[in-house]
Amino acid sequence: MDEMIDRLIDVPAYELPAAVSRAVRVVGSPLFFVRIAERSDEVKDSATKAKFSALADNIVRTLEVVVSTTEEKLDSNSADVEKIIKAAADEETGEFFVPLNFDQIQKMSAAIREIDPYNLDEGFLTTVDSYMDKSRKDGLDGMVVILQKVLQLYAGEMIIKGRAENLGARVGATVSGLDPDDVVEEQQSTSSPSSDLLDKILKSDVELWDGLLDSSIGRKDSDVSKPQLLGEVQRTMEAVVLGLENGSMAQRVQAEFMRELLMRIENIGI
Repeated sequence: MDEMIDRLIDVPAYELPAAVSRAVRVVGSPLFFVRIAERSDEVKDSATKAKFSALADNIVRTLEVVVSTTEEKLDSNSADVEKIIKAAADEETGEFFVPLNFDQIQKMSAAIREIDPYNLDEGFLTTVDSYMDKSRKDGLDGMVVILQKVLQLYAGEMIIKGRAENLGARVGATVSGLDPDDVVEEQQSTSSPSSDLLDKILKSDVELWDGLLDSSIGRKDSDVSKPQLLGEVQRTMEAVVLGLENGSMAQRVQAEFMRELLMRIENIGI
């Protein structure tokens, strides 16, 4: 929370709505405002106290706007989520059967790719989360499984997109004082077996990971070693996932997805 407070306190007013909307679950928590008050009490400088007070007031007003906008987008987000869920239904009966088979997962993946990436935002993830919470309360375990698959497919698609766009290279180049375009061009001109393997894994279903990993790095004559693949995953975590808005659902979902992959790789023995 402190990192988020430090970031928002100096954000220009016109940028606050975007910043708040990306981390609305954190910023909208009562504990967030409690922490702002605690931080204010810890300082003696009147100017700094005023900044904390102004931050709290601005966030309250911004949240009102964000919530209003979120409500307007709710129907659109619900439609997108329901479209993906319906792709998992049996074509003849319209019923849902789990575990999901390969054909169902492929249809769900295709449905996600049909959605404008701009709409795969915090609102989309919040809608999936609310559907999942309701399904758990209603005892709909099968629907929980389907919604978990939605999050997995989302994470895979977004991480693939992030790697393809070399977001991490641009961020790293900017921090290092280099020309981002030069770094991207150099990165695009080179590839490696470990990078190609990670792309293949990200495009496959989570349930197929163990078999794919065993056949790819589980042999002594494998083209890619276990440390090489672990390094590629770690670089992707640092460049793409950690570059997302800190505390956002997007970062949390994608980080959990990559941590699961790291664990699967670690469990492969050679």
